Amino acid sequence: MKLFAGRANPELAKKISEYLGTPLGQAKIEAFPDSEILVKLEEDIRGRDLFIIQPTCGTVNESLIELLIFIDCARRASADRITAVLPYYGYARQDRKDEGRVPITAKLTANLIATAGADRVLTMDLHAAQIQGFFDIPVDNLLAEPVLSRYFASLKLDNLALVSPDVGNVKCARIYADRLGGELAIISKRRISGSKIEMGHIIGNVKGKNVLMMDDVITTAGTVSEAAKVCKDKGAERIYVGATHGVLVGPAMERLSEAPIDEVVVTDTIPIPQEKIDAVGKLRVLSVAELIGEAIHRIHNDESVSSLFRR
Repeated sequence: MKLFAGRANPELAKKISEYLGTPLGQAKIEAFPDSEILVKLEEDIRGRDLFIIQPTCGTVNESLIELLIFIDCARRASADRITAVLPYYGYARQDRKDEGRVPITAKLTANLIATAGADRVLTMDLHAAQIQGFFDIPVDNLLAEPVLSRYFASLKLDNLALVSPDVGNVKCARIYADRLGGELAIISKRRISGSKIEMGHIIGNVKGKNVLMMDDVITTAGTVSEAAKVCKDKGAERIYVGATHGVLVGPAMERLSEAPIDEVVVTDTIPIPQEKIDAVGKLRVLSVAELIGEAIHRIHNDESVSSLFRR
């Protein structure tokens, strides 16, 4: 087995490497003056089982192209099997034509990864689980739920209500309700634009309860911030927000810091700089390195990965 990492999330790659006891492979990644990317592997990988760790975050297009070049480089260097490890799969939200004359970039990205030469994909909490079907190669879609549930269980929150900030997230809220206990509530939401939403009524009771809202991604934090205000207006006590991917762009930090939220918990699928943590003031980052590392170990040894979904 050989592990390599792109430049998108080196800290997570380092933690995965430490968990596996396998050093990261040596590679030179640099940009030409015209911004084209060069990837050169500086060690032999012929016949090896290769894992390339590169979430498509930060500058999304650059991270994606770097991943594709990395895969192509490995294929041409005669790796036996190439697994693209994407803790965060960019473009996942464009997974259907919800109006005329728009692309399905989740499918396009899947085509690019497979065409570049990947034999397998390991990712985490896809925005829509059916994106796995966009690939004609095996896909392991890990869930961060065991990591997040373990943390929230340690808080020993009583009188708990699991609130879904929109109708499409009800299944996710149900999973956490089954694991942690508590009642389920739903808030109706209407998206006006990519950064503006309108919150409607809440279905269920949150008065006097500790509220936990879970989502797969927090981007501009409009949904969770407005949902938190609705819950507080309805008499909620403490409000906690959890998400797998902390994209946190635009007004996200300001919205989260001003919203009536007691704590925001995300994982390190996307690197969170210290200045963002300080700006929010109530942001905690959990690591999924062991979960991803264990999945890599099992894939390499042809063992079952499905048992990792619920631990």
